Amino acid sequence: MIRTEGLTRRFGDRTAVEDLTLEVEAGEVLGLLGPNGAGKTTTVRMLAGLLAPTSGRAWVAGHEVGREPGAIRPKVGFLPETPGFYKRLSVERNLRYFAQLYGVPQPQAAVRRVLERLSLWDRRGEAVATLSKGLRQRLGLARALVHEPQVLFLDEPTSGLDPESAREVREFIGELAGERRTILLCTHNLAEAEELSTWIAVLRTRLVALDRPGELKRRLSGSRILVDLANPRPEFTSLALPFVRGASLDGSVLAVDVEDPEREAPALVRRLVELGAEIQAVRREERTLEEVYLELVGRGDGAD
Repeated sequence: MIRTEGLTRRFGDRTAVEDLTLEVEAGEVLGLLGPNGAGKTTTVRMLAGLLAPTSGRAWVAGHEVGREPGAIRPKVGFLPETPGFYKRLSVERNLRYFAQLYGVPQPQAAVRRVLERLSLWDRRGEAVATLSKGLRQRLGLARALVHEPQVLFLDEPTSGLDPESAREVREFIGELAGERRTILLCTHNLAEAEELSTWIAVLRTRLVALDRPGELKRRLSGSRILVDLANPRPEFTSLALPFVRGASLDGSVLAVDVEDPEREAPALVRRLVELGAEIQAVRREERTLEEVYLELVGRGDGAD
């Protein structure tokens, strides 16, 4: 549903996005991560047809960006970080205006349907200016959905929301993915990205990494095995195995640095049993998505 090949955008001498190549299928959520100025919003604006690429190509919902804008726009919903509305008009009138702008056949029915789904129907007569930040964000989602698009671009959808409102928005995004909609999610909230995303893409002008969240953490985790012991003893740190780089004991957890955790764990367990260790659990130390992200952004050494 979203595909890019070498997508690039320059502003004069400054390159905002360079050589971006990726693909997202129906029902998948791509979490697009990166520091401020990394090119996330520029990427979204290009894919939404709001900004022409300098070079490269992209397809959204089967149509090429830049060549078929009239075909793409009805199939795309866009929630910017700060949605714009006519603040003096009511919730209903705002949404009806956008429904008519998209050419929705029965705008009143579509407005009611999406407002009810987002628990805004009871607020339909209120002026947008009187709504809280959370309600405006929900209204922004309603606007992005009123024409039933196949693809959604969400830029910081929970920014500035209280925890309860943010949770409601995340749950709704999960429901949308379950409806086979393709979603590109730009966020600085790494827990949110990990919870919602099928894929994680780390962008720093160029694509630094692209993988599933769990696989990304696994591949970039350190080479350390953690062993939970029922009888921790200092001598267990002296393992005399050629692949062990070092070992330390913290309470009941033995941390062993090795070359290849998956290959060497069985031999390590056998040696510990020989030494009299009572093993309760063995696991590979896994880094958090935040740790992985910070390393990738700091390294930024090209697509992986």
